[in-house]
Amino acid sequence: MPFMKGAAPIRRTLQYLEAGNIIFKERVKIFSIHYNTLGDNHRGTREFVFWHLPQIQFKNPNVQVITLKNMTPTPLIRCYLTDGSDMLIDVDDCDKDKIHDHVLQVLGKEKQTLKMEATALEKKDNPANFGYMCEKHCICEIFGQVPCPAVVPLPKMWRGKYKNEQV
Repeated sequence: MPFMKGAAPIRRTLQYLEAGNIIFKERVKIFSIHYNTLGDNHRGTREFVFWHLPQIQFKNPNVQVITLKNMTPTPLIRCYLTDGSDMLIDVDDCDKDKIHDHVLQVLGKEKQTLKMEATALEKKDNPANFGYMCEKHCICEIFGQVPCPAVVPLPKMWRGKYKNEQV
């Protein structure tokens, strides 16, 4: 399996990508990280990019994520918002977990909002849903489907005992 090669191949698995919990607010449009590949004060930012950036990209498909290497003396995160303003986060000498928690607190959606969005996605009024706690109890109630044999008998040619008997 070629995707399991390289440094920490677990980062490319779907289970790992779905485990990320940073989901940005709707107002975040561009998320850029500035850091250097050398230096002790950039170590936490490098680790954050290595471990958490794939999850951020996976969970936020409508947000542009940019990494700018070796262009700044101190590491920082810059976010551009929908109203045209930008937000700077200083991550100098911070470890990856501290950066993760701070980004989640400042730019992430609240847990209550995420729960409300998850319940909205489970729409119960979808006509394709049927069964217990749904609008339709059986698929036979949906227009264009074969009615239940208990209500309307099936044609004899569709029934197994008649079909197998004629052969």
